[in-house]
Amino acid sequence: MFASPGAIAIQIGSLAVRWYGLMIATGVMLGTTLAHREAIRRGQDPDKLLNLIVVSVLTALVGARAYYVLFNWDYYGVQPAKIVAIWEGGLAIHGGLLAGAVATILYCRWAELSVPVTTDIMAPGVAIGQAIGRWGNFFNQEAFGVPTDLPWRLYIDPYHRPPHLKSFDYFHPTFLYESLWNFLVFGVLWFGLRKRLQGRPGALTLCYLGLYSVGRFFVEGLRIDSLMLGNLRAAQVVSLVLIVAAGAGLALMRRAR
Repeated sequence: MFASPGAIAIQIGSLAVRWYGLMIATGVMLGTTLAHREAIRRGQDPDKLLNLIVVSVLTALVGARAYYVLFNWDYYGVQPAKIVAIWEGGLAIHGGLLAGAVATILYCRWAELSVPVTTDIMAPGVAIGQAIGRWGNFFNQEAFGVPTDLPWRLYIDPYHRPPHLKSFDYFHPTFLYESLWNFLVFGVLWFGLRKRLQGRPGALTLCYLGLYSVGRFFVEGLRIDSLMLGNLRAAQVVSLVLIVAAGAGLALMRRAR
């Protein structure tokens, strides 16, 4: 059993530094460091890559927030000031991936960079960035799962529990499940596939999309705060699409080779 120590890391007067922001910043910095190192190893321009990361990260944050807000418009439509309050949580990774991908493609065309080579360089860093960033959910007491009495159960304060589950104290730490899965995905990409697939631009990116989506599909099934498409969980639908797309792309690449 474990519990969040709170959302605030440092409080100085009215200034509060939140764990959520620190976790995201740490994930971005580590992912950027790894991508920079990989760009140099592959003989790519590291300065162009750093510029791309700044553009794609900022765009991804906007996309992740916009995706989440649109799915929760009943709440944000009457409290528009809350739309920019990302320190309170509410970033949807699929929205971030979509927006970041569009920004990456446009930047690569402008900077005359290979899109598949560039995304292969960035993919492991994205995975480890997600693994670290998920801990922001822990400190904010969000993105947890259904009630459980397992030894690794997570205590959630009554204020953060949904109304229909107020009588339960302990829940599945789905943020932890996804974080551990993303660390595993990073390990497979960085230590197992990165060099082996270097001669097939785009293959590492497809592996990231497929592997991440497998874990997200199953973890999403435990969550109680899923964004919904009718009666379907949006993240599971998108995950299935990405799994199929990644598998088909790898199969076509293998056949062409």
